[in-house]
Amino acid sequence: MSLFAILATILASAVAMECIAWASHKYIMHGFGWGWHRDHHEPHDKMLEKNDLFGLVGAVMSISMFAVGSPLVLGANAWEPGTWIGLGILFYGIIYTLVHDGLVHQRYFKYVPRGGYAKRLVQAHKLHHATIGKEGGVSFGFVFARDPAKLKAELREQREAGIAVVRDAVG
Repeated sequence: MSLFAILATILASAVAMECIAWASHKYIMHGFGWGWHRDHHEPHDKMLEKNDLFGLVGAVMSISMFAVGSPLVLGANAWEPGTWIGLGILFYGIIYTLVHDGLVHQRYFKYVPRGGYAKRLVQAHKLHHATIGKEGGVSFGFVFARDPAKLKAELREQREAGIAVVRDAVG
């Protein structure tokens, strides 16, 4: 593969992971996977959450793609793009860990952004956590954040329609 093809594959894989993360967050974590995800939406003082198990799922995806791309594992049957897809998944996992766990939930460092896209990410994710329970909700992505004003309006509509129970502070 050319350097351009490798870089494009890595970038496309990382972007695709945001789409996969959005769908799995909305339909799995807030669906049949709620048992693992619930503690992420509840206050606690534990270092780890059951929700962290989803990170292991991402790691297995990345490792599997590295294996598919590795001649050491599959010999002549190795598929080179697998290596670069695995790297894109890994990069997404690092970005997710720094942005979601670090910046938004401040698990690793304390920093409150005062403006720009970082502030928008934090606001959007806090609006995601504004609902009580798994029903309804907004902002299921982790890296791309919609306008917080639009998310608030959407939450208000969900509350009025009886779809979501929204914490009082959100309005």
